[in-house]
Amino acid sequence: FELTGAQRRVVREVLEDLARDTPMLRLLQGDVGSGKTVVAAFAAIRAAEHGAQTALMAPTEILAEQHYLNFSAWLEPLGIGVVLLTGGQAARSRAAASDAIAAGTALVAVGTHALLPRDIRFHRLALAIIDEQHRFGVHQRMALRDKGAVPHQLIMTATPIPRTLTMALYADMAVSVIDELPRGRQPIDTRAVPDT
Repeated sequence: FELTGAQRRVVREVLEDLARDTPMLRLLQGDVGSGKTVVAAFAAIRAAEHGAQTALMAPTEILAEQHYLNFSAWLEPLGIGVVLLTGGQAARSRAAASDAIAAGTALVAVGTHALLPRDIRFHRLALAIIDEQHRFGVHQRMALRDKGAVPHQLIMTATPIPRTLTMALYADMAVSVIDELPRGRQPIDTRAVPDT
């Protein structure tokens, strides 16, 4: 598929951040279906080009599996190993994924909170991507970040955040917005409904 203009703009912003001496701290905001995942994939490819690892943490096993399937389809043909790590995984599969992460043969680790325990050690974590960041606590986000030296961080959300709130809560973050849906996607209708 062809990237939208907004996706190309945001990919450029992220790749420029990754080229800087200071670690990226960027909030990526966009509706469901706007293409945040493909932006994250470009960032993971850039990390892999430098022999470094990416961790993508999602709040649910279903979402983690969806990301794993997309990343596998896009990155494995490029020779970039992708593994899945979730709490519901069989012990043998979990151990194999953990070993691949520790050895550095898996350049991308997609998972849930299962990425956080101390026994999950990364060979060279350079990029931490957190999807639906509001579903994780500060300590969980820091625990993932602390698995690398000082990794770049890309925080993704589909929750619309007003500009004033963004400035108050995320003043230390660069903010990118994907404000264009890919062709053929229906627009998302976001509404607030009172309890009554």
